[in-house]
Amino acid sequence: MSAPTQVLFDEPGPKARRNNVILSIVSAIVLAGIIVFVVWKFADAGQLEPAKWYPFTFSQIQVVLLQGMLATLKVAVVASVLALIVGVVFALMRLSGSKFVSVPGTIILEFFRGVPVLLLIFAMFLIFGNAIGSFWSVVVGLTLYNGMVLAEIIRAGILAVPKGQKEAAMAIGLRPGQVMSLVLMPQALRAMMPTIIAQIVVLLKDSALGFIVTYQDLLYQVNLIGREYNNLLPTFLVGAVLFIIINMLVAGLARWLEKRLQRKTTAPIDAEGLSAKTGT
Repeated sequence: MSAPTQVLFDEPGPKARRNNVILSIVSAIVLAGIIVFVVWKFADAGQLEPAKWYPFTFSQIQVVLLQGMLATLKVAVVASVLALIVGVVFALMRLSGSKFVSVPGTIILEFFRGVPVLLLIFAMFLIFGNAIGSFWSVVVGLTLYNGMVLAEIIRAGILAVPKGQKEAAMAIGLRPGQVMSLVLMPQALRAMMPTIIAQIVVLLKDSALGFIVTYQDLLYQVNLIGREYNNLLPTFLVGAVLFIIINMLVAGLARWLEKRLQRKTTAPIDAEGLSAKTGT
């Protein structure tokens, strides 16, 4: 059998392979030099001394970090649920056959999707901060931006379902709402879920922007501890590890949910139950 043809690029020759190896070695040396320089600068500033890590043995510091983690999870969970609801609503508005519904939905979606999430959070706090506080300022800002992104993800997932599925569902007498909820949406969920998971993780990381409106989340507490004990590097390393743990927990929960949804959507259809639901 002939060797597979390279479509995007030609197979490198001996000279190109040698140049690639040289460039890789040089890049690795430069990267290692940068890391050594950064570590040396932090060591010169006294940030790597064992005493800088000692505050994390204090129970009050541990409690403060735990409270920051819970505050981050709280805002992320609430914003994720609301963003998913907003995403479904605006996805259905964009898919509507009526221009009186689809055009306003498209304009609102494009506006909030085009505004940076930091500006949305800051605007919510400036305009409504006295009434809703920093927590809801962060939640609303995250919901408006990520909800619009999720709307496009959901819309794309629904449009990716073969048209024959909708036509077959209509042919057996399902109403448009039943077609969407019983046929299109369950199939689209399997295609959308990985992207939805990724966007929720992005939302979780964006929740760290709440410190700009004095929301006392994990980043706010990390910054406070680092400045109080003059150990910014150890504190931000600890904060980074905690954020990674949170993201891994969220990603693990989302993967469990994805598998559960896949089992449900791939289960055999009960013809009698479907007939009872549709009245046919």
